[in-house]
Amino acid sequence: MKRENYVFLCLLFLVTTLLVSCKVKVKQDTEEMMLPVKRDFAEIRQSGVLKVVIDYNSTNYFVYRGKPMGFQYELLNKLAKDLDLELQLIVSNNLKETFDGLLSGKYDLVAKNLTVTKKRNEIVNFTQPLTLTRQVLVQRKPEGYEKMSAEELNKKLIRNQLELANKPVVVQKNTAYYTRLLHLSDEIGEPIDIKEDTIYGVERLMALVASGEIDYTVGDEHVAQVNQSYFPNLDVNTPVSFEQKLSWAVRKNSPDWENVLNKWIDENHNTTWFAVVYNKYFKAQRAQPRMDSDYHSFNGGKLSAYDLLVKKMSHKYSWDWRLIAALIFQESRFKPDAESWAGAYGLMQVMPETADRFDIADFQTPKANLLVGLKMLNWLDEQFTNEITDREVRLKFVLAAYNVGLGHVKDAQRLARKYGKNPKLWDGNVDEFLLNKSSSKYYKDPVVKWGYCRGEEPYNYVIEILNRYQHYQNLIN
Repeated sequence: MKRENYVFLCLLFLVTTLLVSCKVKVKQDTEEMMLPVKRDFAEIRQSGVLKVVIDYNSTNYFVYRGKPMGFQYELLNKLAKDLDLELQLIVSNNLKETFDGLLSGKYDLVAKNLTVTKKRNEIVNFTQPLTLTRQVLVQRKPEGYEKMSAEELNKKLIRNQLELANKPVVVQKNTAYYTRLLHLSDEIGEPIDIKEDTIYGVERLMALVASGEIDYTVGDEHVAQVNQSYFPNLDVNTPVSFEQKLSWAVRKNSPDWENVLNKWIDENHNTTWFAVVYNKYFKAQRAQPRMDSDYHSFNGGKLSAYDLLVKKMSHKYSWDWRLIAALIFQESRFKPDAESWAGAYGLMQVMPETADRFDIADFQTPKANLLVGLKMLNWLDEQFTNEITDREVRLKFVLAAYNVGLGHVKDAQRLARKYGKNPKLWDGNVDEFLLNKSSSKYYKDPVVKWGYCRGEEPYNYVIEILNRYQHYQNLIN
């Protein structure tokens, strides 16, 4: 063999070996990256926070007349309360993002209407089923359907799954609906023109069927029935699957967490409470008034009749209007003539002396009431700006002071300093001493200047407003 050929073969062997080893290394790195993070119930309990990914739709999680609601939302609230955990909801309608987030530890629980499938079981573990449902074809009734007999209507609609051959069906990407249609296509021996949508959730696709923009989609029967009550021209009576389980999902390496969830589901699933919650969201006659309302976040997206005014004035005074709306809901439930026993009045429950402070006489009108409230919030913010630079932390001090008065919050800061806590931090520091100001040991302390305070009210006030604000951020533009 010539020397040149020998050298060439040696180089070729070396390059091939390096490429193969690199490929193996890349494959190993990829597999390591895909391994789910270790965070079982012990870690969740130690953190004190339950991180849940939920989808935004008209049944699972939404805002109605300023109040967060939904089937999954109510279940999760009770779960977090029973386990003494703070509930943190993250909204995502993207299923790939959902499962990736679960495996990476971003979420501890997937709380959606997830169909249990063999393919998904390879990635995650499912809890015991919360409900059972079928997948149904969502199609549009023909013009003049109101005057048709049931027999005439059935002739115009797809009632036999064989009729789906070559029909265009749009479904949400990465869902069990797509997989089911693939199997159905094999079963009927004809192709179905399946189109995966990467933008909309299943309920939005149902709305597009109703409006005529697409012809067919597929969804879970109980959700489809609710949407039929909102869009009477939809037909949801053609099943495309057998009955299937809908469950929550957890990481495969969280067996204790899975056991805790299964035990909780066992204890609650067959109770009256669970039946009431389910009927509240999935019985069409009860869902109809909400679905028809502009105050449903999935429909009109309005919080109150004063949204435009709140947006305009909040922007002028540099506040997120959703935060101000959360405060108004807490204060007056958006009632402009609300009046407390102490004389506070209007949307933001303004006291007469507060209006006098800012030289605003007619504070009973919604606009003037908002003006006083926003000026007061800005004034309170200024009182804490120099000592508390973190805006999110400072906001808790401001909200508490808006509720109970600046003096009581300053008292709680002085108590925190005296007892070795940080007077510039709210959680676990100043909030505890504000809560304790109803005890004589604390309100009679020499550092206290404003005396007794029913601290439980401002303590909860801050928590409730910020929780509601989080929901508004999740669901309202």
